[in-house]
Amino acid sequence: MRFIGLPIKRLEDPRLLVGGGRYVDDLVRPGMAHAVIVRSPHAHARLRRIDGRGALARPGVLALLTAADLAGVPTIPLRQAGKPAHAAYLQPPLAGDTVRYAGQPVAVVVATDRAAAIDAREQVDVEYDVLSAFVTPGEPGDGGPPLFPEGNVADSWTTALGDVDGALRDAAFVVSDRLSIGRQTAAPMEPRGLLAEWEAGGGRLTVWGVTKVPYFNRRTLASMLGVDEARIDFAESDVGGGFGARGEFYPEDFLIPHLARRLGRPIKWVEDRREHFLSINHSREQQWSVAAAADERGRLLALDAVLVNVMGGHLRTHGVWAAALTASYLPGPYRWPSYRCRVSCVMTTKTPTGTVRSPGFYEGTFVRERVLDLLARRSGLDPAEIRRRNLARPGEEPHTVDTVAGAVTGRSADFAGEDFGAIFEHALKAGRYEERRAACRARNAAGGDVRYGVGLAAVIETSGTGPFESARVSLTADGRVELAAGSTSLGQGLPTTLAQVCAEVLQVPPGDIAVHLGDTRWMPHGVGSSASRSAVMAGSAVYQASTRLREQIAALAARHFEASAADIELDGGAAFVRGVPDRRCSLREIAALAGGPLEAEWRHETTRAIGSFGVHLSVVGVDVTTGEVRPETHFVLCDVGRALNPTIVEGQLVGAVVQGIGHATLEELVYDASGQLLTGTFMDYAIPTAARVPAVELLVHESAAPSNPLGVKGAGEAGTSGVGAAVANAVAAAVGDAAARHLPVTAPRVRAALDT
Repeated sequence: MRFIGLPIKRLEDPRLLVGGGRYVDDLVRPGMAHAVIVRSPHAHARLRRIDGRGALARPGVLALLTAADLAGVPTIPLRQAGKPAHAAYLQPPLAGDTVRYAGQPVAVVVATDRAAAIDAREQVDVEYDVLSAFVTPGEPGDGGPPLFPEGNVADSWTTALGDVDGALRDAAFVVSDRLSIGRQTAAPMEPRGLLAEWEAGGGRLTVWGVTKVPYFNRRTLASMLGVDEARIDFAESDVGGGFGARGEFYPEDFLIPHLARRLGRPIKWVEDRREHFLSINHSREQQWSVAAAADERGRLLALDAVLVNVMGGHLRTHGVWAAALTASYLPGPYRWPSYRCRVSCVMTTKTPTGTVRSPGFYEGTFVRERVLDLLARRSGLDPAEIRRRNLARPGEEPHTVDTVAGAVTGRSADFAGEDFGAIFEHALKAGRYEERRAACRARNAAGGDVRYGVGLAAVIETSGTGPFESARVSLTADGRVELAAGSTSLGQGLPTTLAQVCAEVLQVPPGDIAVHLGDTRWMPHGVGSSASRSAVMAGSAVYQASTRLREQIAALAARHFEASAADIELDGGAAFVRGVPDRRCSLREIAALAGGPLEAEWRHETTRAIGSFGVHLSVVGVDVTTGEVRPETHFVLCDVGRALNPTIVEGQLVGAVVQGIGHATLEELVYDASGQLLTGTFMDYAIPTAARVPAVELLVHESAAPSNPLGVKGAGEAGTSGVGAAVANAVAAAVGDAAARHLPVTAPRVRAALDT
């Protein structure tokens, strides 16, 4: 029986579709109390005094926690690589003397029920000295009011190759522009929540609601609590999406377990949507000044960029990672003899930033692909032609692979087997590029208030990041197969995908395999789910662990049948001798022969990510009277290496495109001059509805990765990374470059550009 590559339905869906999901807010423990967070209403202020006597006098209130109660507790550390100088910008669990963004936690109220806690929160008297806000950086060096003694620039660096200045001076064609990307966030279906329970007798802590990277979070929590990591269990629960933001270590990830231990009873905290917008990681906000040069034949000579990455009030667990990824992969799949990127990471009085789906790649692709279109127009080339002439050839790794990415992020990617040019031509044909360009010209010639354009974007993505992932596959005493892995399920179909891998090796139906993901009680060591790594890393670990369990089963069956292990086959939950199907032994009988359960564990390790190539093509209409951008069709070619489950891959890609459409046309977190968030509900922060979604066309390309046994490449983010660039290029093709200098291309912004 073959299971890898089959489009089977997700095994978890029947339970979820009938309301059987168990999310954090569904969980109840005996004696459970509820916590709410007191958050600063100001973007920048000195904390003079917190008086909690009124709150503590309320019925049902159990505790009030402030920074004064957390003496000696360290700031939240970085998960990604950082520098010693970053320590000054890290976030404490509760603000002590200064708040640096509206919504920053300053206290926690705990009560016997949530309503009592909310009522008591209103009685906490906090006295502030309000300071000047710093919302939008200007030119590099225009630092604004001081937010930190160390300055407002948390980090800066320059990445340079070749002679950029000489190339810009002597080139036949030079273009320059100022581009920017608005602040956005993940907007998962389920806001954040946590339930923590301390068992005083055994000195153990159990936490529900931890997602994405539970093993880093457990190490961090253990260090901050001063508890042995082995005494902390992170339990699996259902999750309503992550998209890069939900599941990092936030202040609440310390505060709730700390209170559970302090009070000796279970504590639950679940945020509302307004609180979510104020507190979850934001991302994407960047300001750019960029120039590029090409010779008389349209061959690229130099790319010169200045990036201001707007960080917010503190560095969170990602540190400056989004900016580093952007600068590393900005050159993309092209041959740039000279490249320079000067980066400044500027602190402001906004919610801190982290990552959102396709961090760095989405932003850098927008900037690079806009520049390619500007150069095409200046040199008289078709947008496809200038890309065709400059894509790296087979055997030529683009600068991003080791020279740039490895130097900045310490993480390089393997593009072995990628033929950018051939895949690009395949995408142009499948996406009907010429036909759609001609159709837009004809529609525009017919007149009317809507102008049409086609936009292209060539993208590279990385997936399968290390350093490792673990899996354990077990045969229980009653003949059942159980699978545990360090990667987590965030709604991406991972339980089904991993069950298919295990099922193919052991030849049992995927639905008969019990899957446990990101639960430290089942798998004590691992990494988690991020950066499109789970199918590659966890899939490979499951495959190898299943193979080793199969070898144990075959050895036991061979001994029982007095046959060679090489002649043992598995089928339908039983072992038999090849060619003699009547000589069968069920897996339960195998377990009996072993005298108990069997298990095998594997740790899949890698030092390099997997690189892949993709192409986005967008067709949009722009209403010149209102400025509204209406995406009509979005085509994506994505190299997934090998589709373990085509239905899940397609679902990931379609969902990623839709999220990218939102980030390209609608979604933006807007602040006023005092640092107040103006878009804190879904009435203001608009995400795409079914009526806004264009027709999404997919071409799943399979070019097996040689670096892992399944040949798989990640597909979770590739559908997002090129959407903003392709949409912006389509808008520029329809109504001109001025309307495509900022993402998202909202109607008021486009209308204003058309009026200038």
